[in-house]
Amino acid sequence: MMSDVVRGLDDLAAEMDSGIVAIDGPSGSGKSTVADALVARLRQRGTGVQLIRTDDFATWDNPVAWWPELETDLLQAFIRRHDYHYRPRVWRDGVAKPGRLVWLRWEPLLIIEGVSSARRRIAPRLTHSLWLDGGSAAERLERAVARDGEESRPLLQRWQQFERGWFAVDGTRQRSRVLD
Repeated sequence: MMSDVVRGLDDLAAEMDSGIVAIDGPSGSGKSTVADALVARLRQRGTGVQLIRTDDFATWDNPVAWWPELETDLLQAFIRRHDYHYRPRVWRDGVAKPGRLVWLRWEPLLIIEGVSSARRRIAPRLTHSLWLDGGSAAERLERAVARDGEESRPLLQRWQQFERGWFAVDGTRQRSRVLD
């Protein structure tokens, strides 16, 4: 299934040349895989693109309330066509702290990938809002555990509960183009 989505990205990349694109969906659904493949295709086409991951902001205790930081540090500069900077989270001993400052050159296309990237607050500014379901909750959990390690299972289970509520209230999937 994921390979079908990735194969279909060439047509999608042809539709994109500027603006803000969000790739959203539940944890373990394949958002990072799709984002990486889409960015590669866009760059092959000569499209200037930057990729930001919500994982650089989110923590177990703060799954979505970090948005003002992303808006202030990245989105406002992007909209003004300025280079931008942010401090991705660095995890040490299970604690996330702001890391070293990362500067990004302004490009005409910004892709934001991760849970809550297509939230209602940014929806009017998005040129594309993409959604991945990624199979059942059990399948997504196993993919996320394989990625993050068995010790993360209880945290990922709590995260899945949170995101189910978040997406139900936000209505993210209903506003997005579902990739399947």
